[in-house]
Amino acid sequence: MPVPEGHHVASRSLLRDDAFRALRDAIVDGTLAPGERLVDAELIAWLGVSRTPIREALARLEQAGLVQTRPGRSTTVSPLDVRETRAAQSVAAAMHELAVREAVPQLAEADLEAMTKANGRFAKALRRKDVDAAVNADDDFHGVAVRACGNAMVRTVLDQVTPLVRRAERLRFTSLTGRGSVAVHAAIVELCRAGDADGAGREARANWLTLQLLLATDD
Repeated sequence: MPVPEGHHVASRSLLRDDAFRALRDAIVDGTLAPGERLVDAELIAWLGVSRTPIREALARLEQAGLVQTRPGRSTTVSPLDVRETRAAQSVAAAMHELAVREAVPQLAEADLEAMTKANGRFAKALRRKDVDAAVNADDDFHGVAVRACGNAMVRTVLDQVTPLVRRAERLRFTSLTGRGSVAVHAAIVELCRAGDADGAGREARANWLTLQLLLATDD
């Protein structure tokens, strides 16, 4: 769909990171569709920032595989590339496995409760077919371990690869296959509660690799 009219954010004091996040989220949620041309003037009017943070944000998005730039010609939203998405998914799965393994000894009961509540919101969102709420709840669930593990490199890598995965997962969460994650989430919580870091890590990895079923149909 076209770039929305009006300011996405009221303040004109957006930093380059804010511009990057706004554009990234619009691409991931489909507001900016694959193949759509991104024109500086339209993005400046939408986000209320100058050209410099827009260009910096687009450069970062190109590195993340979310936009394609032809110097001097055009910048467009990248199509969903199955091979790149599979690669990003494999990395994300490995990072979440590592996060859970390292987080288990650090998790308090409050953390496990937060994961359980997030999984409950996730299940409700799937029943309502509310993709935005499902993605947010899933992020909340996995984010507990990512924060608790205290490994800054895990977060850095996930920030790079997760948007590519989320573009495809938005499709998965509207299907029956997405509902299997509810039971897997519950299993991860119980393994964490039991102190089984290896088992919880394996379940986390498997959970992030379930997207392969969807991608296999897109070859």
